[in-house]
Amino acid sequence: MRVVVHDRYGPPEVLRIEEAPAPTPAAGEVLVRVHATTVTQTDCHMRRAQPFVWRFLLGLRRPKRRVLGLEFAGVVEAVGTGVTAYAEGDRVFGLRGGAHADYICVREAGLMAHIPEGTTFVGAAALCDGVSQAWGHLNAGAVGTGTRLLVYGASGSCGTAAVQLGRHLGAHVTAVCTAKNVELMRTLGADAVIDYAQEDFTRNGATYDVILDAVGKYSFLRSRRSLAPRGRFVPTDGLHNVAFAIATRWFGGRKVVGMKPGMGYSREKVLLVKALVEEGRYRPVVDRSYPIEDVVAATRYVESWQKTGNVVMTLDAAVG
Repeated sequence: MRVVVHDRYGPPEVLRIEEAPAPTPAAGEVLVRVHATTVTQTDCHMRRAQPFVWRFLLGLRRPKRRVLGLEFAGVVEAVGTGVTAYAEGDRVFGLRGGAHADYICVREAGLMAHIPEGTTFVGAAALCDGVSQAWGHLNAGAVGTGTRLLVYGASGSCGTAAVQLGRHLGAHVTAVCTAKNVELMRTLGADAVIDYAQEDFTRNGATYDVILDAVGKYSFLRSRRSLAPRGRFVPTDGLHNVAFAIATRWFGGRKVVGMKPGMGYSREKVLLVKALVEEGRYRPVVDRSYPIEDVVAATRYVESWQKTGNVVMTLDAAVG
């Protein structure tokens, strides 16, 4: 089978395709033939090992985890002993490390579910990562009915999920994005949309209960005056935010809060997004699709910060 590997940290060009034996499902596992996966900012952070703290998780000098990829959509090729929830031929999607490969083994009780009826492999591959991150961040901000929520960087993977999930939770959602994505934000359910090139939300006089920086490029100091007196700023990146989270915990009404362990990836989130798709209350946003042979180009595009929603990589020519 084909796998995308990297033997050193660095730019997209360190990625290459090599052949490897297909895995065999153990008891309680299913073998999935991957038809589509995604290239995410997390993949890029891990490939570059930036920030440096990634090296303490992945290997100081070189990556111990050579195969990236987290989201997958495909077909069950075989099942291990004791598996009852899935059968050969089932269309499935979910979260599993090492998804940039033709085949992966996933635990029956793992982060996987049947693909919602009418959803393509490309769409299903883009369902989980953004939702898992957005749900964790929204929970950290205690978003609920009536919350005035602003999502900065609303057109990315986490952002498009946060806009839709915010509406699902009953919040009043303001999306901040580029001009080309203004109409998309409205179709996703945003109550208000701000083109950041035309308007600085920190200067328009409006205040919000929660500001979610979905792209990790904003700061608490810059946005604090746009927070309600007891508002919460939810960052998705930036080590400096750790210091602000500690300081604001003890001083002032406005807080910096982050996603706690256990709020992110889980089977619950996979089943949640499946249910929302089936109810017509959530849809994946896919910008571009690349064949696996173009993994370097796909990665370059993700790192350009110009993508809308998700970038999908297909491993089956028919799917692409």
